[in-house]
Amino acid sequence: MNISFEYCNFENPAHLAVLTDLLNIYMIDPMGDVPPLNKLKQLRLVDGLASHPTALVLFILYSGVFAGLAVCFVNFSTFNVKSYLYIHDVIISPAYRRKGLGKAMMKKLEEISIERSYCKITLEVREDNAVAQNLYRSLGYDECQPKMLFWTKKL
Repeated sequence: MNISFEYCNFENPAHLAVLTDLLNIYMIDPMGDVPPLNKLKQLRLVDGLASHPTALVLFILYSGVFAGLAVCFVNFSTFNVKSYLYIHDVIISPAYRRKGLGKAMMKKLEEISIERSYCKITLEVREDNAVAQNLYRSLGYDECQPKMLFWTKKL
């Protein structure tokens, strides 16, 4: 298996095209279940991520082809008084699923977090996404104790 990783270079038009293409694939997937971003929102996304001070976007390549990405943000734990990595999106293109790329991406993000001395990695996963939950459990992730809920209010 020929797997490699690249950080998103927001000055590279090819990276930006892959970023928006993969995100739109994820959005129309049953686990995204929303319409894809139009061109204007794609531009806003790229600009927003590029200017966000803690954004980390990592591509995974399979035999030189961009097969997926992770969108993460560095946050800060007041209890641990250290930074941590929050994984917002993990996307593997349908053509490259079931090849171990999700696991490889998660392990790479853990490696980056250890290198940077982060205290933890957090993520959210849909209740109905059994595939992702199984992957995360196999890598040592689980619901926290005491159990926390991720709530939202749309504005």
